[in-house]
Amino acid sequence: MDEVEVVVAHSERATLRVGDVFLKVDADQARIDVEVEAMSLAPVPTPEVLWRKPPVLAVAALPGRRSGVSAGRRPGRRRVGAAGAAIRELHDAPLPAWPGRAGRSVAALAAELDGECELLVTRGLLPADLVTRNRRVAQATFRPWTPAFTHGDLQIAHVFVDGDEVTGIIDWSEAGQGDALYDLATFTLGHEEHLDDVLAGYGTGTGIDLDVIRAWWSLRSLLAVRWLSEHGFDPFAPGCEVDVLRSLM
Repeated sequence: MDEVEVVVAHSERATLRVGDVFLKVDADQARIDVEVEAMSLAPVPTPEVLWRKPPVLAVAALPGRRSGVSAGRRPGRRRVGAAGAAIRELHDAPLPAWPGRAGRSVAALAAELDGECELLVTRGLLPADLVTRNRRVAQATFRPWTPAFTHGDLQIAHVFVDGDEVTGIIDWSEAGQGDALYDLATFTLGHEEHLDDVLAGYGTGTGIDLDVIRAWWSLRSLLAVRWLSEHGFDPFAPGCEVDVLRSLM
């Protein structure tokens, strides 16, 4: 009998693996609805939906392995470039009908960032100068952008590869219309050394602003530190969000 592996679990949702099946448990039915719809529209490989019975979604395991660090080895340049090409294919696809996490308005994003920065300082989670500096860097995200089909949570661990081929992308609950540079920044967060290779695969003749990608690194990290700390994760671990914020000082 297959063992039950807890892939991730916190108060909002949990993902379990049993053999070749992933069970995603989410009390927010809207997130599951978005995930299923986005996977049906995305032009890139996604997990097969086996069945759904709220609050559970069952999807098949993907071939290959996660594109991030594995067995002490960093992903090769061609593998990272292939991921960049897949991201570009997604961004060039017809838009979904709904806004995603990467599509929040400037006003809403600025208000969320202001509130989060205040909490980070008043609760003593981060030094004021670190927060202030990164708050300034993050402001570069507050600009007009052309909507793209975005994943919304495109962490490097959410992209599976086999050799130099992308075999699938998982976790689509934040997908929708959004800023393409948000996806690129999320994929390279904490992995700045891969940015050039990702962009080589993505195609750099598209007016990509590196300052905006770095600004998204600051903004995403500032918004994540408190949540991660409160949900059993460690944003202070080497290479994680707090290191990213320090690197942008």
